[in-house]
Amino acid sequence: MIVLGLSAFYHDSAAAIVRDGVIVAAAQQERFSRNKNDSTFPADASAYCLDAAGVTLDEVDYVGFYDKPLLTFDRLLETYLSFAPAGLESFVAAIPVWVKEKILQKTLIITGLNGLERGTLDPDKVLFGFHHHSHAASAYYPSPFERAAILVMDGVGEWATTSYGVAQGRDLTLTDEFPHSLGMLYSAFTYYLGFKVNDGEYKVMGMAPYGEPKYADLIREHLIDIRDDGSFHLNMDYFNYCTGLTMTNDRFADLFGGPRRDPAEPPNQRHMDLARSVQDVLEDAVLALVRHLHEKTGEKNLCMAGGVALNCVANGRIAREGPFDNIWIQPAAGDAGSSLGVALAIANAKSEGERLPRVNAMDAMRGTYLGPDYSDGEIRKTLESFGAVFEKMTDDALFPFIAEKLGSENIVGWFQGRMEFGPRSLGNRSILGDPHSAAMQQTLNLKIKYRESFRPFAPAILNEDVREYFDLDTASPYMLLVSEVTKDKLLDLSPEDRAKTGFDKLGVVRSDVPAITHVDNSARVQTVHIETNPRFHRLLTSFKKQTGRGVLVNTSFNVRDEPIVCSPEDAYKCFMATEMDVLVLGNYVLLKEQQ
Repeated sequence: MIVLGLSAFYHDSAAAIVRDGVIVAAAQQERFSRNKNDSTFPADASAYCLDAAGVTLDEVDYVGFYDKPLLTFDRLLETYLSFAPAGLESFVAAIPVWVKEKILQKTLIITGLNGLERGTLDPDKVLFGFHHHSHAASAYYPSPFERAAILVMDGVGEWATTSYGVAQGRDLTLTDEFPHSLGMLYSAFTYYLGFKVNDGEYKVMGMAPYGEPKYADLIREHLIDIRDDGSFHLNMDYFNYCTGLTMTNDRFADLFGGPRRDPAEPPNQRHMDLARSVQDVLEDAVLALVRHLHEKTGEKNLCMAGGVALNCVANGRIAREGPFDNIWIQPAAGDAGSSLGVALAIANAKSEGERLPRVNAMDAMRGTYLGPDYSDGEIRKTLESFGAVFEKMTDDALFPFIAEKLGSENIVGWFQGRMEFGPRSLGNRSILGDPHSAAMQQTLNLKIKYRESFRPFAPAILNEDVREYFDLDTASPYMLLVSEVTKDKLLDLSPEDRAKTGFDKLGVVRSDVPAITHVDNSARVQTVHIETNPRFHRLLTSFKKQTGRGVLVNTSFNVRDEPIVCSPEDAYKCFMATEMDVLVLGNYVLLKEQQ
């Protein structure tokens, strides 16, 4: 059975394809269109998935869409009616798009797929899933568990924004749901702090350790009621997203002492304190949900998805403090991953017998390396078309050469194999550096990524070495858990350094691996496994042989406001547009000084 899953029309469009329950391919549309968070129909991603599976639309058994458009439209209308006459401007902006396009999504899907020139789709093959069930399916079916509790937390679905339930074998049931949204609470602060909603939430998370939770009690008193059973209620008097064109209103601004930060102005200490405050409140709310879910279900395992599940600081607390023995988080936890979820849900619902298989002992995600790869010939042709100067190396020469370059504080663009699915680069579309370099964090931010200097970078570490550097007793292959750096790697700070506040903390060298140690001595860890990425594992092993450290800085291969690179052409252009020192495309090596 072949199932093609789609998510589209809101943000982060994607496609995924499953054959007999095994994930074959998945990719986000933005990687092909080069339009970050592309919400349009995922034509390129769908074409890629069909080609990767070697099938036409005639051979596909079902096409699944991750959402019920009519239910979403029903929620939209009821929301506007309940707030009327407020929200007229927003209503006038939103409704024509729905009437002309979004209600007719089945037609858009059929037209979009048939336009790919890859066969003809039978309209009866198109099925629609529920938004949160698609999220839940993406979390449970690829997980390593035969039974688990499921928690989905995002911005907004059809009606639910938080839901939970249980799964065993093929059966997955969501038993409870809430209409109010932790995702929208966090996004409201993202907007108020001057960042872009659905894109800047991770900036709020990264800025939080520079502040103090001075406003946390104010948030709890006025904005959110977190109840003993894990449920919560937002005070909508302070928010504008139901009826307006902004996330927050004047009452929100008055509560927190001023207007929204102008994105052109640098954040100050008040903004850092606000970020820390909402992060702390979010973590408390998530932990309350997790504890209630464990008490209610009695399950040992927890699976998570939805955009809030990308908050790796909260995830780290769940791993350390939560009552579940094991947690597994869908690496493409946002709406993109729901394309995979709806495909897996249909595959399991329409098949007989046992739960459909996984491909390795870890999980069914293949390390989330599910996107396009490029042949040796394709890479060479691209480089020659640009007149690039390059050398092709054997593996035996390549790995020690790049390890030596990294050990000399060169910044390396590393392009290998299949592209990652989801928001993280995990060693196939990565920019790498030496975490022992005190200057590496700011160099990467200012000269390579062209982004805010306060943003932290993540370590990629050999799984067998993780406990040497981090207080982490579980695998973290998808960079979704934050952990403390071990005390023996931390340095004694001077009284002057300990007294620093705000962004003055940034230049303090805190550990033996300062480039990946955030100002609160934490790091967002990726454990690298030979089973899922033998080439990246080999590079780390070579770097360890050179330096004694099996850990590297790993950040996504892109610059600010652009998607992660997909093709050799994307990688070459990014390399040439930045101050990156070395580019590795498969076994082809380019040195900037020679270009």
